[in-house]
Amino acid sequence: MPDIILPYKKDHETSYAPGAFATIELMRTRPRLLRKVYIRPSFIEKDSLMAECALLGIPALCGDEAFRRVRQKENEYVIGVFDKYEDRLDKIKPHVVLVSPMDMGNLGTIIRTIAGLNITDLAVISTAADLFHPKAVRASMGALFHINCALFDSFDAYRAAFPAHACYPFMLDGDALPAVLARERNPLFSLVFGNEARGLPPEYAAIGRAVRIPQSPLVDSLNLSVAAGIGAYAFAEKYGLIS
Repeated sequence: MPDIILPYKKDHETSYAPGAFATIELMRTRPRLLRKVYIRPSFIEKDSLMAECALLGIPALCGDEAFRRVRQKENEYVIGVFDKYEDRLDKIKPHVVLVSPMDMGNLGTIIRTIAGLNITDLAVISTAADLFHPKAVRASMGALFHINCALFDSFDAYRAAFPAHACYPFMLDGDALPAVLARERNPLFSLVFGNEARGLPPEYAAIGRAVRIPQSPLVDSLNLSVAAGIGAYAFAEKYGLIS
């Protein structure tokens, strides 16, 4: 029986990191989670990757058969199978909060963006896209493994866990601009974004000062990952998280 990777399912205890970059990021940040690494014989850095796996005690298998059921891109030469895990958010760091994001590509892109802005804690409010789906892992380019991601059943559950954080809901009818609010100098901030289709419900205006990202009338709204990137950049720059 060939050693293959089964197609991903949400109720499985494992997922996989598609691609060499994501797998190597996982190996170097959370190596204990890696169960096995599959490498195609044509991968140009096959020998060095197998050597690194050997040093870490991670089983590495070389062959094409394992890729046939899960590979989604022809240039995918490495897959890392890993155990799903739970993170806890840091009480003394800022957070990004996503309320019911439904697109795995957006979710992964936001993770990659906030990691690049040195915001390393993300709360995801259910119901939401699967954080560990390979599509989300791929979109994050392995940044998923650099940040803390925690799931919450409701926004109220998140607020109860982090009452000291100042919440800034991003809404189309918000009354303040990101750069203005970022000057308030409260380092414990939570930037709250709604989902792709509906944004945040009106009641979220009561959780904190509502933020509006200016835009032209040529579009009805910005893509979620774009809005999250703009908002996170404004706060990260003002608070010196990036330079």
